Amino acid sequence: MSSAPRPASMGAIPSGARGCGMAPMDAQRALPGSQLPAAEAARTSNFKLLGSLLLFILGVAAAEMVTTYLHPQAGMGLHGAILVGVILYSALCLRGAAQKLLYTLALAPLIRLVNLSMPLAQFQLSYRYMITGTPLLISAVLAWRLTGFRRESMSLSIGRGWPVQIPVALCGLGFGWLEYHILRPQPLAQSFSLDHLWMPALILLVFTGFLEELIFRGLMQTAAEPVLKRMGVVYISLLFAVLHTGYRSAVDVVFVFLVGMFFGLVVERTRSLAGVTLAHGLTNITLFLIVPFL
Repeated sequence: MSSAPRPASMGAIPSGARGCGMAPMDAQRALPGSQLPAAEAARTSNFKLLGSLLLFILGVAAAEMVTTYLHPQAGMGLHGAILVGVILYSALCLRGAAQKLLYTLALAPLIRLVNLSMPLAQFQLSYRYMITGTPLLISAVLAWRLTGFRRESMSLSIGRGWPVQIPVALCGLGFGWLEYHILRPQPLAQSFSLDHLWMPALILLVFTGFLEELIFRGLMQTAAEPVLKRMGVVYISLLFAVLHTGYRSAVDVVFVFLVGMFFGLVVERTRSLAGVTLAHGLTNITLFLIVPFL
């Protein structure tokens, strides 16, 4: 899983939309000159924002399909257009929680643009995760500063719920074994020896385990919670799965969605990324470095 969860209504969206045809979501008053009651204007704004979020994830899915099955350069163009559109829309048309969510979602097309644009052919497969992950880590930190989230709200407290975090982390071994039998990838190491395994394992732990959980469960899920309520976990898990289209396996996309839901629910309940970070890293270590040699 390297690129890279309760039922509720998605209609309860807090204040945050403005301009661009979207009325302020203030239940106490309507727009000057508007004939719509305040409640109806708020509902209209909610639906428009939900439509924008749906359009975003459909656009990312379409860009992934084009990149994977048709033309990588055309896919890059689509991802680039989505990235620019999200940034402009969030800057010009949104405020508050909705704006923060769109800012974090911009990391999704950025992930693919970085992966596609960097010259990686001359590097070993395991080092490619570090090379592409470094600018993404910087981007994630910048997005964190832009949103102003506190460390605790992003579930970065490592000391919480260790009786739960340890078994969650060990789930990664099973997830990696299952995903190997879906994808059957080539190993990322030359041989099953400590000299050849420790560096790729460390890279996978940091640049897929920690980095992807920081982006999806730390930033995106934190931003989605006040906007989409409990459906935020589902939305971010779906986006996480869509970005695995490049493995050319519909079964893997479904598998990653289910794992993303599990990770999202764990973070929602424990308010810590520790267990899912280790689980994500162990999934990829098992997938790429252990099971291929068995």
